[in-house]
Amino acid sequence: MFDPLPDLASARILISNDDGIEAPGIKMLERVARSLSNDVWVVAPETEQSAVAHSLTVRRPLRIRRLSRRRFAVDGTPTDSVLLGVRHVLKDRRPDLVLSGINRGANLGEDVTYSGTVAAAMEGTLLGVPSIAFSQLVNGDDPVCWATAEHWAGEILRRVTAVGWPSNVLINVNFPDLPKNQVTGIEVVRQGKRKLGDDLAERVDPRGQTYFWVGAQRTEDPGVPGSDLEAVLRGAVTVTPLCVDFTSAETMSRLAAVFR
Repeated sequence: MFDPLPDLASARILISNDDGIEAPGIKMLERVARSLSNDVWVVAPETEQSAVAHSLTVRRPLRIRRLSRRRFAVDGTPTDSVLLGVRHVLKDRRPDLVLSGINRGANLGEDVTYSGTVAAAMEGTLLGVPSIAFSQLVNGDDPVCWATAEHWAGEILRRVTAVGWPSNVLINVNFPDLPKNQVTGIEVVRQGKRKLGDDLAERVDPRGQTYFWVGAQRTEDPGVPGSDLEAVLRGAVTVTPLCVDFTSAETMSRLAAVFR
């Protein structure tokens, strides 16, 4: 069980993301974290690593570049970054909290299995640090409602960290694509269901060879009431606890009966 963090002012916070260390969302999350604590560190990928999921680099060495006293860029994945952040950069004193994001684009439904943003929080959780992922819903090429994420992120952090949660759980937060004053509230909801990548675009290159683009995200279906998809499209900030233990207890019982 992760203990509550009632006093974030004394907490050591590690920030990462999957959009790259120069992305606007991570700089915004830094500002939010620094409004709560003076001990904020950033260890994030050198370049964008969207949809790399929980990839760990094992076939080549990793390099880390110090940008300033508490900001580091890693030439690897979000998972690599959090691992190096906890085990190397902050080895003298582990972080009390890992934050990932703020991602440009929501991580809802089955998105979480592909998401590097969620994976960074998952790595923090596996390393024994309470972790929260933040994502901002966007609508195509429309301006991103960053002000909404910045306005609500601090309140989410204060409320969520004031209570403990199981040590095999990470918290996934999504902000709606609305101005901050139009948000309907904060709702704790379950993971919804949507599958990306169904729309494959097949094309031919100048040499006559076929290649594919994984298609863009399809038009949103609100889905089941009480899910992250339904709530965020209705205008709420969503908070969803995700378990890193994938075991199906129900299926275990059925299989156990088979092998008796």
